[in-house]
Amino acid sequence: MHTETVTRADFLRSFGRIGLLSFGGPAAQISLMHEELVDRRGWLSEPQFLGALSFCMLLPGPEAMQLATYAGWRLRGTLGGLIAGLLFVLPGAAVILLLALAYASYGQLSLVQAAFLGIKAAVVIIVLRALWSLSRKALQATAHWMLAGLSFALMFFLAVPFPALIALAALWGYVTARGAPDDNQAPSPTVPARKTLGTVAIWAAIWAAPVGLAYLIDPYFLGAIALFFSKLAIVTFGGAYAVLTYMTQAVVETHGWLSTAQMIDALGLAETTPGPLILVTEFVGLLAGYAEGGVSLAVLAGALTLWVTFTPCFLWIFVGAPYVEWLLAQPRLNGALAAISAAVVGVILNLSVWFALHVLFDQVTRTSFSVVPVWTSFSTTAFGLVMLAASLMLILRLPMMLALAGMAAAGTILHVMV
Repeated sequence: MHTETVTRADFLRSFGRIGLLSFGGPAAQISLMHEELVDRRGWLSEPQFLGALSFCMLLPGPEAMQLATYAGWRLRGTLGGLIAGLLFVLPGAAVILLLALAYASYGQLSLVQAAFLGIKAAVVIIVLRALWSLSRKALQATAHWMLAGLSFALMFFLAVPFPALIALAALWGYVTARGAPDDNQAPSPTVPARKTLGTVAIWAAIWAAPVGLAYLIDPYFLGAIALFFSKLAIVTFGGAYAVLTYMTQAVVETHGWLSTAQMIDALGLAETTPGPLILVTEFVGLLAGYAEGGVSLAVLAGALTLWVTFTPCFLWIFVGAPYVEWLLAQPRLNGALAAISAAVVGVILNLSVWFALHVLFDQVTRTSFSVVPVWTSFSTTAFGLVMLAASLMLILRLPMMLALAGMAAAGTILHVMV
């Protein structure tokens, strides 16, 4: 597809539609893009689309947003990639801004808390469903099952940091992979190294400039926000679910920006918006800023969080896009990706257990080895809501938005009745 055959109006119309309708997580978003770009428009061939998806799965960050950016780059160059990526993120970011400010103002009301209990129950099932979906794709060998189990044990019982797990899994997968690159299928990139280095320098500077400015303005809060979420952007293999436990531990225990309950609410609200689920980071930045200094600091912290979360995505795509065919033919790189995917299954299992304990028990304590509930604090109301969520989402298979609305209503009705 040559860029001149894709008009600017059609380009904006298609990627605007993708951004506004991208509900339901990565699988639904990728399906929407496939329908629009391959089936409906014919702008990308099936092999081009699948190759781009495989490439984006190699990268840290939201693969659906990066896939949109890559498609935009392929159709209309760097500016097209930038526009496509922004159109994918900005509608959801605007909704998150409104939801976070409303939550900060009214989230403590008893009826609102009751509605969120229903949403939390739905989140338990959402994460379990994500775990099941990923495990079917990622655990294709006995070694992958062992790697997933080891990752769960290391994170749940020993609190090994998520970045360390990813690094160890990638190293193991790289070292144990067999085979040689298929040179017939992978022509060498024609992009000069000088141009690649220039792209790296430009986008690294764009990424780093607000971080340095944040440190100059407020090293204690804004600087910490910028540095933490910049680091998170580098290790977000496996999507938002995979890094949520690590993010929660740092946000709640290390920095004290939010409570555990607020983190669970954040994910529930992020599930209701278009765009990548990693927009939950914006919600965290907004709430942390609101608690620190009101609405103005909330907006500033939220914008800074957005910047350092998504600017690296453009860096990865614009640097790596010319090398897609070559990268996908490297067996050791694919081995590292397979190992990371297997480790992420264990990480999401840890997240599932963590979520369930915090929803089903009113009191949860952390020992030296794991998270342990206070058994007498078991909530029958929360358990009933989790069972209702399982019925709606796993048996009746209601759309996510409808199920979340129903669960919020169920939580509110139970509160009024009791």
